Amino acid sequence: MYRIVGREVQVLLAHPGGPFFAKKDEGVWTIPKGELDGGEDALACAKRELQEEIGIVAGAASYVALGSIKQTGGKLVHAWAFAGDWDGKLNSNTFEIEWPPRSGKKRSFPEVDRAGFFSIAEARKKINPAQVPFLDRLLAELN
Repeated sequence: MYRIVGREVQVLLAHPGGPFFAKKDEGVWTIPKGELDGGEDALACAKRELQEEIGIVAGAASYVALGSIKQTGGKLVHAWAFAGDWDGKLNSNTFEIEWPPRSGKKRSFPEVDRAGFFSIAEARKKINPAQVPFLDRLLAELN
């Protein structure tokens, strides 16, 4: 999701929740994303993940395809952009892991612990480096 404030394009990014990312900032923020359910359309998946990770129901009239990228770990990510805004109320689903490691105790963490709009310059620093092409593609579409 993006918005334009004055002449500045801002994009919505999510910070991964859980103990592995708690003290990390630059290079770990991401577009809301997730795994396709069997046979699910990729755009439908993107809308579902936005709702599950942030709490935003994507009801835009049109979506701009931004293509796909492959992240360092091999995960293929497809992205779409749409204009919108957000009230700042984060409502993320959770996941459960053993924490601390080898403790035998399960803990629940939000999938996303923070989210916000960033200027393109800020987003370039915050976002997973593999996802930077999405920012460039969005700017090309808007110009």
